[in-house]
Amino acid sequence: MYYELATMTLPFGTAGTAAQNVQAYCAAPEAKGELLACWFTDIGPLNQMIVLRGFASLTDLQAERERTQQSASPFGNGEIFQTLEQHSYQGFPWMKPVRPSAESGITGPVYEIRTYGIKPGGVQPTIDLWEEYVPARDQLSPCVVAMVALDGPLRFTNIWAYPTLDARSKARADAVAQGIWPPKGGPAHLTTNMVSTIALPTAVSPLK
Repeated sequence: MYYELATMTLPFGTAGTAAQNVQAYCAAPEAKGELLACWFTDIGPLNQMIVLRGFASLTDLQAERERTQQSASPFGNGEIFQTLEQHSYQGFPWMKPVRPSAESGITGPVYEIRTYGIKPGGVQPTIDLWEEYVPARDQLSPCVVAMVALDGPLRFTNIWAYPTLDARSKARADAVAQGIWPPKGGPAHLTTNMVSTIALPTAVSPLK
């Protein structure tokens, strides 16, 4: 499964309108892929809308990227956003595709989006270690997706769902105390370039 994370920086007071525009843009007859999430940042870089879309093929992802690049109003928000970044990913092959909350049962409303740099040669060991360790970690809080970037610096992004910020803190502490996270040997394959953002779903987000 292929994914795109698009991040728009928005002026104050425009998130509601921008989210409606994103929904319409992704539902257009000519659109490829599927809108999976539309979040607004709460902790980390502020005033950002993060859009997660899924694609069955790399061809569809590339076609949709071209549509966005050629659009006079990408995501229907060309007159609103101040900046737009788009990044392509491929999901870890053993993970189930991301589905809306109504299908998967996964809900937040607190979502943590974490991106880690990977050392050369570290992609496959990371994928293998996460396949071994994520099932136990999922019992504390679900991993929505883990995916390797197809462009830009070598890195991967992982997204987690929590009911509250307190639940996030408890799940992370419990995972360490139980020895089930992080994967043993996993950090050796990562760089110190790590970023974490907490975001909440907008009204149009299929992941609630």
